[in-house]
Amino acid sequence: MASPTRLTGLDLVDCARANAKQGIETAANLCGYGTDLEGFRSQLKQACDHMRIEFHELSDLIKDQPVAVSLDGVIVEPDSPGEL
Repeated sequence: MASPTRLTGLDLVDCARANAKQGIETAANLCGYGTDLEGFRSQLKQACDHMRIEFHELSDLIKDQPVAVSLDGVIVEPDSPGEL
C-alpha cells in the first residue's frame, strides 16, 4: 500500500530498500512520491547521505547482507544475519 504522505529519513530508506527490486517507479509511488521521481531520488539521496549510506541509484539499496548504519557516531547493525 502506498504511503499517504511523502516519507523521509529512515522511513524513506526502509521503504525504498524494501521495494527497490520492483523498480524506481514502484518504489517512488509506495514511498508517497507518486510520479515525482526526481523528488523521490533527491530525498532518498539526502536521507542516505545523512545515514552515511552510499547511494548513487536505487539498486545500491539492494543488498544480500545487512547494512551497518552510522548515526551520530553510533553503529547500528545486527550481531549476526540471524538477528535482523
